[in-house]
Amino acid sequence: MADQIAIGGFSRLWRNGLLVLIFALGAWAWASGLLPTMFDLWDDIVFLTRQHIMLVAISGGLAILVGIPLGVALTRRRLRRYGDIVLQVLNIGATIPTLAVLALSMSLLGIGDKPAIFGLFVVTLLPIVSNTLAGIRAVPPYLIEAAQGMGMSPWQILWKVELPNAMFVIYAGIRTALAINVGTVPLAFLIGGGGLGELIFSGIALNEFGMMLAGAIPTALLAILVDFLMSQMQLWTIPRGVNPLR
Repeated sequence: MADQIAIGGFSRLWRNGLLVLIFALGAWAWASGLLPTMFDLWDDIVFLTRQHIMLVAISGGLAILVGIPLGVALTRRRLRRYGDIVLQVLNIGATIPTLAVLALSMSLLGIGDKPAIFGLFVVTLLPIVSNTLAGIRAVPPYLIEAAQGMGMSPWQILWKVELPNAMFVIYAGIRTALAINVGTVPLAFLIGGGGLGELIFSGIALNEFGMMLAGAIPTALLAILVDFLMSQMQLWTIPRGVNPLR
């Protein structure tokens, strides 16, 4: 009984503290001019957020569609010896500064969303490929041997044994890649790709703190939302027997 009273008291204290914090943040945002600025720029925020989401969805989706099959292919017997070589090549793209990758994309594809999507695709690809490789390589050999003993074909072993046991690691790579993608998209504004970077860099150039935060806050919220959605997909799509979250 005493424990329940203590838990209830702690819960009320936590809720009250959270309300006070929200009120204090709201008062600060209003006093600093952030809220009025965000209200004035609301139409721009909505429009640029849609552009931001589109860039993330296209470049991230392409990276997933290319990265997972590539990672799987590099674990097959014929291509296994090339896995580390491909990772080293992709690492070169990851070590180049993101702004330089976007600049190179612009020199090849011009100005607009196409070079932005290509540059974001390059930046996003490495975590997906490397985690797919690591996940499949980490599948215990005895599971594969047991599947072979049951008469499964290589494709059946891949779909029913290797991928289900590697999905947790693969999802970790996708979550990392999409987090990088969302945070990198603001740079696409510099090559005409649009997105919330327009508000961030315009606010910096004009020394407008409210305008800068009007782009930075939605970007941060988008990163949190994307990570949350991916965690839910991870929770509900990985088979129960290999999902450590269940």
